[in-house]
Amino acid sequence: MMDMLNMPLPLADSSDPGAKPILSFRNVRKAYGSHVVLNDLNLDVAPGETVTIIGPSGSGKTTVLRALMTLETIDDGYIFVDGEPFSHMEERGVLVPASQKYIRSRRSAVGMCFQHFNLFPHMTALQNCMEGPVQVLKMPKAEARDRCVELLEMVGMADKMGQHPSRLSGGQQQRVAIARALAMRPKVMLFDEVTSALDPEVIGEVTNVIRKLVAEHNLTMLMVTHQMGFARDISDRVCFFYGGKIEEQGPPSELFSNPRKERTQQFLRAVREAI
Repeated sequence: MMDMLNMPLPLADSSDPGAKPILSFRNVRKAYGSHVVLNDLNLDVAPGETVTIIGPSGSGKTTVLRALMTLETIDDGYIFVDGEPFSHMEERGVLVPASQKYIRSRRSAVGMCFQHFNLFPHMTALQNCMEGPVQVLKMPKAEARDRCVELLEMVGMADKMGQHPSRLSGGQQQRVAIARALAMRPKVMLFDEVTSALDPEVIGEVTNVIRKLVAEHNLTMLMVTHQMGFARDISDRVCFFYGGKIEEQGPPSELFSNPRKERTQQFLRAVREAI
């Protein structure tokens, strides 16, 4: 296994700075005992690209997002965000595992929307959105308020800013959670099954907001979803995960219509039969 502590820093390609990915996984491995969940994973995401990860349970999809949220440490390999080390930090010209201080300084580069919203129940929608920018980014309250009002308006929650989460539907809470994540000005937005905890009739509220973000804002997004129609609709690229790595990837029109790998074909057949 590669010795991460003695690996020289990778050289940036200065000849074509526009080609640099905003997010990179390099030979990333993660295991729980003998169970390997990410197996030498390599993945690049370009600025402004929307990439969706699909695959069976246990294929490593959510672990990718948890590693980017620093909720999991990786066992081997490297993660880079916006050209800078994310899982590691530079020390005397080599990359070493990141300290907690370094992780805190880089964490705001990534925004996350979880399945279950995770809003603070004692705060209004507006207060939920303002908390991070004020406490973490040290943004003046007036500036944070203006930004969060604009974001809540963007996700269709202008008339609910003063409401607490208990007074909001699941779809409304998820839209507040999206605004809250965007308020931190992340480089990359992550969405983890954001519609799975919602009633079918309100799923459209959230998917429409994400479609709007894709259409109107140059956001980089990495999503995990079990909704194949949504993935086909919204993605620039779909990655099918199996065994902790990318089994197959491509534009949604190709991957869903003409998958090359047998395991991808089996998965998509099973999904279609379940509908």
